[in-house]
Amino acid sequence: MSLTARSRPDGTRPPAAAVEEPTAPDAPATVKESVPRGAGKRGKVPFRVRLRRDRTLILMTLPVILLLLIFNYVPLLGNVVAFQDYDPYAAGNGITAIFHSPWVGVEQFSRMLDDPLFWSATKNTIVLFVLQLVLFFPIPIALALVINSVIRPRVRAVAQAIMYLPHFFSWVLVVTVFQQILGGAGIIAQTLEKHGWSGFDLMTDADLFKYLVTAQAVWKDAGWGIIVFLAALSAVSTDLYEAAAMDGAGRWRRMWHVTLPALRPVIALLLVLRVGDALSVGFEQFLLQRHAVGAGASEVLDTYVWNMGIQNGDFSYAAAVGLVKGVIGVCLVLGANKFAHLLGEQGVYKK
Repeated sequence: MSLTARSRPDGTRPPAAAVEEPTAPDAPATVKESVPRGAGKRGKVPFRVRLRRDRTLILMTLPVILLLLIFNYVPLLGNVVAFQDYDPYAAGNGITAIFHSPWVGVEQFSRMLDDPLFWSATKNTIVLFVLQLVLFFPIPIALALVINSVIRPRVRAVAQAIMYLPHFFSWVLVVTVFQQILGGAGIIAQTLEKHGWSGFDLMTDADLFKYLVTAQAVWKDAGWGIIVFLAALSAVSTDLYEAAAMDGAGRWRRMWHVTLPALRPVIALLLVLRVGDALSVGFEQFLLQRHAVGAGASEVLDTYVWNMGIQNGDFSYAAAVGLVKGVIGVCLVLGANKFAHLLGEQGVYKK
């Protein structure tokens, strides 16, 4: 019911400021929202209040923070040896030897640019990254969509368990399984020989090695990636699918207009992280198969750093290669995240 101001005897109305809105007699009193003492004008909770409120969560994350500091951030200080001719025997231990090793400036980086083995390892790394990005990255998305379309929960649970079980296998076991299947003495080669066909050995074929390691990575880790996409699909409201079905959208139209848009933020985030990890395609997987196909096909930057630093004892040169690899990885993350912002996605962090 609208209230209007009464007219004066002369027919004019009083100004709007003079009109007083009557209140209901039984209207409850307004309760002011309690704001912590010391809060800003915008209601920002002070740091002391947030610290006391979240102390349990902070205590739970302290072990993870300590592990990151000890194994990820403290070793970054050792990158200083990339600018030295580091000799671990120059002092009583490896840490104090840093202060007794001579400085050589950017000599290690100049040597790296003139090393053909470094460029060969870089080429193999980039080729394997592009191949795995094209062949490996879409597979968990496709498998998640297939599993999500299965109606029976028991079938979905069994299929998902079978697919992500190889994730818990070590690379030694994965390479052994492929050797027993695709090797010269494997099941397929022996079966072909029994039927008069010539056998084959894919495990020693240098030309097909990049496809072999991609297949191994798909079998081992594709099922584990399904979990992330299924978690994103579980957050999609079923009302969207019902509304699309009422509008006449079929299964493929619902997948294109409802399911895939729901997966876009997760796909963008994982793609940014994968691009940032472009120069780290693997270590143990390639090291185990190095002697089978040769260093020309299996040498990547991780194994190159291992061979130069650990096997040859050239720690300064290996640190220089690792430092360049890390800097390029950071640049790739920033560039991929900027591209995600241009596409309207959040990426790793907001603008």
